[in-house]
Amino acid sequence: LRSTCSDPLLKRVAMDASSVSPSIASAPTSRLLPIRTPRSAPAEWTTTDDFSAATEEEEPVTPTARLMEGIYIVVTIGLGSPVNLPVFSAGVAAELARFPRFRSIQVTDGSKDGNNPRWARTAVNVEDHMIVPTLDPAAVEADPDRAVEDYVASVYTLPMDRSRPLWEFHFLDYPTSEAASTVVFRVHHSLSDGMSLITMLLASARSAADPTRLPAMPDQPARTGAIYAPRHRESASAGALAAFIAWIWPYLVLAWNTMVDVSFFAATTVFLRDPCTPFRRAEGDVTFNPRRRFVHRSLSLDDVKFVKNAMSCTVNDVLVGATSAALSRYYFRKSGGSNTYRTWLRSVLLVNTRPTAS
Repeated sequence: LRSTCSDPLLKRVAMDASSVSPSIASAPTSRLLPIRTPRSAPAEWTTTDDFSAATEEEEPVTPTARLMEGIYIVVTIGLGSPVNLPVFSAGVAAELARFPRFRSIQVTDGSKDGNNPRWARTAVNVEDHMIVPTLDPAAVEADPDRAVEDYVASVYTLPMDRSRPLWEFHFLDYPTSEAASTVVFRVHHSLSDGMSLITMLLASARSAADPTRLPAMPDQPARTGAIYAPRHRESASAGALAAFIAWIWPYLVLAWNTMVDVSFFAATTVFLRDPCTPFRRAEGDVTFNPRRRFVHRSLSLDDVKFVKNAMSCTVNDVLVGATSAALSRYYFRKSGGSNTYRTWLRSVLLVNTRPTAS
């Protein structure tokens, strides 16, 4: 599930559609650019005399980033008023110095190991990354929400111009049911992941009342539960033994569930298969349906928090439960059946485990 951000929510959406043709230049080639640069001095486009900048240009593209070929993160941000484009562009230009990857392109040097791309610093014309499309007036008048959604879907299917850094903003000044205007931010996955992208967007925001003030972030909540409770030494007694068992039991349950999940994941990869459902292609089906895509729905964080507190669980539990319920309702509506025997859908959820300071 790729990402959208609809104020005040940040969510991810990956969409795929062919019903809208945005007024963007024809799709450029996706080949890496062959270019020769010295390895002992800064490149010509380096804007600083600091040799560390030149060293950074020579940094190879990591294997993980190379695996992200053709994968984009698309973020939609709903706003309460249209964007002041000159002010927005100036703000983006001022922030570029803090994010070297957004001023770099992937190139090869034409040598025998030219198949190994690397990052090269380049000059950035911010205006090239600001796109103001014109949507079909009839489609906008009939259903503005669908028109904007279709445009975002079509944006995801277009390749990016590799002669420029792989990011761009699209500005849709068309009122919808959720926002007065929409900003679509598309970035290649080799530049960022979801967590770092959200952090970057928050760090780049400022208060309208005080442009020098950063967004206020809530404090990290204290984790509760037996597994996080400090262990106290007690005298050897039946009560102490019971307390020890109560303390260690969540760890044993966690270890068991982890082992079961890893075993099922490995078995699914090797020989188990999910049954044929609308969410999975049939065996041998290599066709691609261009009309199949992901859509998004906005959720109230207040509602999520209410359910979390009522069920004594986590926000992640609520979101996974809501997703499971939505998939179940969709499946039975499409299939028309009611038999749940041997009907399941396995998925892998990537969770960020890095500590965050904000």
